[in-house]
Amino acid sequence: MTIDEIIDFVEGLDGTLVVRPEAGDGSPEISWGDAFFSYAPDGVVPQATQPFATIVTKNYPGDETSRLDRPGAFRVNAAVGRETFTDRTGHAPGEPAGYDPGATDVVIAHPVYGSAAWLAVVNPGPRTDAAVRQLLRHACDLARARYERRRRAG
Repeated sequence: MTIDEIIDFVEGLDGTLVVRPEAGDGSPEISWGDAFFSYAPDGVVPQATQPFATIVTKNYPGDETSRLDRPGAFRVNAAVGRETFTDRTGHAPGEPAGYDPGATDVVIAHPVYGSAAWLAVVNPGPRTDAAVRQLLRHACDLARARYERRRRAG
């Protein structure tokens, strides 16, 4: 999967908003080239919530273990909830796991946000294409449910 294929897929999910920071838009330079996916049926970036998924194209401070400084490397990340996280990894969020955070085309616990039930895939390919799509759809569904709960409570 390419970054553009992932973005096209997420844009096809109902109510999603894709933000792609770039030079001159006021976003921090470190975020340029990345993508942030939110559930925002009104088309406005939500201020009170985090994105439900992201694509990062470089190492961030404190998040170097995926080795995104390799040519062409990127990582797709999704907030999938505790149950899906445990089903996919075989352990609860925050529990130690013996995996290589830089391995490609493998679903892993996010190297920094795994304890918050985020999963990640570095350079998704044939082995993880279907899983990435399923995880992104699920993360969007969870974000939609949170949005609806807040709106009803509102």
